[in-house]
Amino acid sequence: MTRTKRVVVIGGGVGGLTAGALLAREGFDVTVLEAHVYAGGCAGTFYHKGYRFDAGATVAGGFQAGGPHQIAGDLLGITWQIERIEPAWVIHLPERTITRWGEEARWREERAAKLPELRRFWGIQERAAEAAWQFAARIPEYPPASLGDLLRLAAKIRPNLIPISPLALLSMGQLLNWLGVRERNARTFIDAQLLISAQTTSRHANALYGAIAVDLPRVGVYHPRGGIGNIARQLAEALAKHGGRIVYRHAVTRIERRADKSFLLHTNKGNTFEADIVLANLTPWALADLLGEAAPPALQREVKSRPSTWGAFTLYLGVPSAALPTHAEHFQVVQDLDQPLGEGNSVFISISSPHDAERAPSGMRAVTLSTHTAIAPWWRLRQDDPDGYQRRVEQYRDRLLDAAERVIPNVRGAAQLILPGTPAAFQRFTRRPLGMVGGFPFASLLNVRGPHTGVENLWLVGDSIFPGQSTAGVTAGALRVAAEVVRVAAQRRFAQPARLSAPSSAR
Repeated sequence: MTRTKRVVVIGGGVGGLTAGALLAREGFDVTVLEAHVYAGGCAGTFYHKGYRFDAGATVAGGFQAGGPHQIAGDLLGITWQIERIEPAWVIHLPERTITRWGEEARWREERAAKLPELRRFWGIQERAAEAAWQFAARIPEYPPASLGDLLRLAAKIRPNLIPISPLALLSMGQLLNWLGVRERNARTFIDAQLLISAQTTSRHANALYGAIAVDLPRVGVYHPRGGIGNIARQLAEALAKHGGRIVYRHAVTRIERRADKSFLLHTNKGNTFEADIVLANLTPWALADLLGEAAPPALQREVKSRPSTWGAFTLYLGVPSAALPTHAEHFQVVQDLDQPLGEGNSVFISISSPHDAERAPSGMRAVTLSTHTAIAPWWRLRQDDPDGYQRRVEQYRDRLLDAAERVIPNVRGAAQLILPGTPAAFQRFTRRPLGMVGGFPFASLLNVRGPHTGVENLWLVGDSIFPGQSTAGVTAGALRVAAEVVRVAAQRRFAQPARLSAPSSAR
């Protein structure tokens, strides 16, 4: 009799939990090791002084029909505890305020009035995004790592991808130039949306990926009840329902590859866990650290040559409901069109739902302000100039509060709690090296990272692999990895025949 194969997932983020729960459903013996006391990672929700703050991600998408969360939820029997938000968010530019409606008619009216320079752009973007969403729902083997992957990928291509295929070779900036879009407000609007979802701006963002990145409001922005971390909580429940388990307070400190090609995972508690298959919900840097000298040469070269990703500076506020706007829950503020985005010049503001009493004390709301930031200056100051580090915290706090004044007048006086978070805090609480968040910028579809690590039966999941950023992105990646593990296991007679696939409606 073939023994059921043991899977250990390192990290209880959304990607790791999704893949782990799907494999548990397929009959694998799955254990998730989570360093923290709760699941979610960068899409977790933490408790502080009566508030439940979203640690990193504050916007959830991908729950629409054919979206990654919908596919995973159907496979796992999850009824997501969510409500759609309308409008998705409001963008404040220095000279314009644009409401990003999800409802089609209102959005067409808004963009015609506020962004007439982008009239031709929207038709191309929406056609490209619709075709790309449908392609993603087929769980494509992208990027392909073998001839088999390439053949399976080719079988999932449909005719509606052909007209938009040239976008795969263009940047979003090149597309805007071709359309004659030069006006600064229009370009900055697109750049600000791309920075949220693609981690870069139109000059570098791939046009086809960017079409999906700016499409999130159209297909739906959702509020998970209790905070973004409730997605991970429901996934953890599905994992348990299908026979898996999650072990908290266990940080993996070393991955040992044994002579029989199985793994022994060592934790900070002095415990060891045996595995035939390992899914690492980690960055490549973290994985290389755990493998040590056993890291494959290609992985060692990657972590030495690949630039670090963005970090985040955040403020967590407790604000009376009476002081907050009532027309939207998410806002984006750009303070200066002449300055690069990030570093306090572009700030995303998320306010907990007035209908979600779990998020804050009575009469109060949880508010999160965040901006992209380069991580290196923070660490130089933290190591060499503690006083300078604290001054930088205060400078960034003031920049974010200045931006928030556009949305919440007198926010400094109204806030009863102001808690800052730097890349150092993200490293401490999420265990991500140097506090890197958000995944890799998508500048080229020909150079994206897949889940393979160079070690047999060891895969990456999470925002480091295609399609990367957002809970929707890591879920799409997890669907692909889980399907691949099942297929490989069946080929090697590890477990039951492969059953995991997209619902028939997505084919």
